[in-house]
Amino acid sequence: MDVKSLLLARPEDQYSSYDVISLLHGNILIGLLMTILAMACLVFGFENPAIHSVKLYFWYTLIGIVMLRLADTLYWRLALQGTDYDPEIPLIRFSAGAIANITLWSAYVTVLYHHMNTMEIMTTLVIVSAMAGGAATLLAPSRPLVSLYCTLLILPVSILALTDMRYEFNVIGTLGVAYWILLFSISLKSSAFFSKAIEIKKINESLINQLKSERNEVARANEALKSINEKLDNSNVTLEEEVLKRTDDIHRLSNRDPLTELLNRAGFKRHLESIIKTSRKHDNGLAVLFVDLDGFKQVNDSLGHQIGDKVLIEVATRLRRFCEPDHIARWGGDEFVVALPYANRDTAIAVGQAARSGLTIPFTVDENQILLDATIGIALFPEHGESASTLIQEADVTMYEQKRIQPGTVGVFNATIYDSLRKEQALRDGLRQAINRREFSVVYQPIVNGLDNGVWAAEALLRWTFHDTPVRPDYFIPIAEKIGLIHEIGDWVLNRACIDATQWSLGHNVAVSVNVSVIQLMDNNFIQSLDRALKSSGLAPERLHLEITESVFADNRERVQRQVNAIKSRAVQISIDDFGTGFSSLSQLQTLNFDHIKIDRAFVQNLEEGSDTIIRATLLIAKEFGYKTVAEGIETRDHAERLTRMGVDFLQGYYYARPLPVRELTNWFEQHQQ
Repeated sequence: MDVKSLLLARPEDQYSSYDVISLLHGNILIGLLMTILAMACLVFGFENPAIHSVKLYFWYTLIGIVMLRLADTLYWRLALQGTDYDPEIPLIRFSAGAIANITLWSAYVTVLYHHMNTMEIMTTLVIVSAMAGGAATLLAPSRPLVSLYCTLLILPVSILALTDMRYEFNVIGTLGVAYWILLFSISLKSSAFFSKAIEIKKINESLINQLKSERNEVARANEALKSINEKLDNSNVTLEEEVLKRTDDIHRLSNRDPLTELLNRAGFKRHLESIIKTSRKHDNGLAVLFVDLDGFKQVNDSLGHQIGDKVLIEVATRLRRFCEPDHIARWGGDEFVVALPYANRDTAIAVGQAARSGLTIPFTVDENQILLDATIGIALFPEHGESASTLIQEADVTMYEQKRIQPGTVGVFNATIYDSLRKEQALRDGLRQAINRREFSVVYQPIVNGLDNGVWAAEALLRWTFHDTPVRPDYFIPIAEKIGLIHEIGDWVLNRACIDATQWSLGHNVAVSVNVSVIQLMDNNFIQSLDRALKSSGLAPERLHLEITESVFADNRERVQRQVNAIKSRAVQISIDDFGTGFSSLSQLQTLNFDHIKIDRAFVQNLEEGSDTIIRATLLIAKEFGYKTVAEGIETRDHAERLTRMGVDFLQGYYYARPLPVRELTNWFEQHQQ
C-alpha cells in the first residue's frame, strides 16, 4: 500500500487527496495556535524550578515544529494552491509535522508526569483531552492521523494515571482510557463523514456539470432553430434590415466615447467629413470649435479622477445644448470639438462665448463646488480649410494660441496663426530628422567659484540650426515635448555632454551640468538612459549635475521622490533651476535630496534697481537646507562682487563667458587660468 493510501484510509474509503490536503491545511492555523497556547500554559503557568529548564527545551522544540508546519502551510497556499501538483509529498510533509507535534506532547507528559504537582497534572489532563477532542475534527480527513493523534495524546497520560499510587488518579486514568475509546470511535465516524461528504460533493458537481452541458446543448439547439425560423420567416426582405441594424450597432460602439457617450475622434472626423460634403453641396458655411477646459487638471489632482469623470460628463451635457445631436465629440482628456453647420464667423463666436459662459457656472459634484473656464479656438469652412483634419487642426492651434495669449477667451483662426502653424509644422518635421542630419550641437557656459574665480562646472546648452538658421531653444523644446521627441533629444544631449566632459581639458574636477525636462524626469526609462550615458562615456557620476526646473514639484510627488532618490543613489548631483519663478514648495525641499539652487537671472537683473530681497531669502533657504547656490545672468563685475559678498557660492553669465563650443571653451579656460 502506498503512502497516500496509508494516510487517507482504507483503499475503498479513499477520496481525492487534493481535498484531504485542502481540508488539513485549511484547519491547521487554529490547531497550531491552540498548541502554542496550551504548551505556554503548562510551561509558564506553573512554578517548578526543578523541571523548568526541561520544560523550556520542550517549549523551544514545539516552537520550531510549529514554525516549520506554518511555513509548509504558507508554501502550500502561496505556491501550490491552484496549481496541478503531486499531493503525495505535501501530504507526507503535513503528516510528518503532525506526528512530530504529537510525539513531542506525548514525550512531555511521559517525562514530566512524576515531577508535576496535583494541580499541574489535572491541568495537563484537561489540556490534552481538549486537544484530542479538537484533533478528532481537525484531522478527521486523514483516518490514520486522527487515530494516532488521539492515541498518543490520551493513552500515555491515562496509563501513567492508572499506575499512579493515588486512587483518585487511578479513577482519572480509567476515565481517560474510556474517553480515548469514545474519541477513537468519534474520529472514525468523522473521517467517514468527511469521505462521504466529499464523495457526494463530487457526484453533485458531476451532475451539475452534466446538467449545464445538457442545458447548453438544448439552448444552442433552440437558438439554432429560432434563428432558422426567423430567417425563413423574414426571408430576403428582413435580412437587409438586420445587416443594417448590426452594422449600425457596431458603428455606434466603435465611434463613441464610453464616459460621455459623445462621438470619439474617429467617429467625429467621419461625421464632420459628411457635414462638410453637405455644406459644400449647398454652398453653406461651417464652423469647428475646439474647446479646452481651464483648471480641470487641478480638479483631477486635488479631488481625484472619479470626481473628474463626473465633471466631464456634466461638461458634455452642457455643451450638447449648443449644437445638434452627434455634432460634438470628446477629443481626449478635457478637450471637446463641436461642429456648427450654417455658421459664419459672428455666429461661431457667439456660440463659442455662450458655451464658455455655460461652462463657467459652478459645478456641484459630490458636495464639491468646482469652478472651471474654457478656451475656445474656431476654424471656418471653406475660408480656413476644406477637410475635417485641417479644420480640427486649425481650431486646435487657435485654441493653444489663444490660451497662450489670454486663457478663458474665444479666438478665430487667422493668417498669423496660419503662418505660425506652417512654421511649427516645418519645425516638427525638421526635429524628427535633426539628430540624423547632425543639426544639433551643444555649447557650454562656464560656472565659476565666486571666492577663488576657479571654474567649478559648465552648463550644457542645446543648439539647433535648421536650414542654416538658428532656432531658439525656448521655441523648439516645447514643440519637441508636444510631439514626443523630448526623450530622444534629451538622451542625445546627455550622452553628448558626458562624452565632452571626459575629453575637455578643464580639469578632472570640473563638472558638466545638463538640463532635464519634467517630461524626461517622469519617464520610466530615464534612469536607464542616465546609466547608459555614464557607462558609455566613462564620466564619474559626481561630475554630472542635472538641472531640474521647480515646476516638477507640481507633478506626482511620490514619483518625483523615487526618481530623485534613484539619481542621488548614483552620486549624480541635482540642481533646482530657475528657483523662485514657479511652484516653490518648501516641503519638497525638505523631503527631496537636492544639492544646488540656481537663482534665476530675473532676480539678478533686479540688483540694478537695488532690490535683493528675493536673493537674500533664497540664500537663507539654501543655508537652512545645506544647498549650494548658483546665480545666473551675471553681466557686470558689480553683479559678481555684490552676489559674492551676499554669500552666493557660484556665478554664471556673460561677464565670464558666453556659451561656447567645446573647443572654444578649452581656449577660454586657458586664458581664464592666466
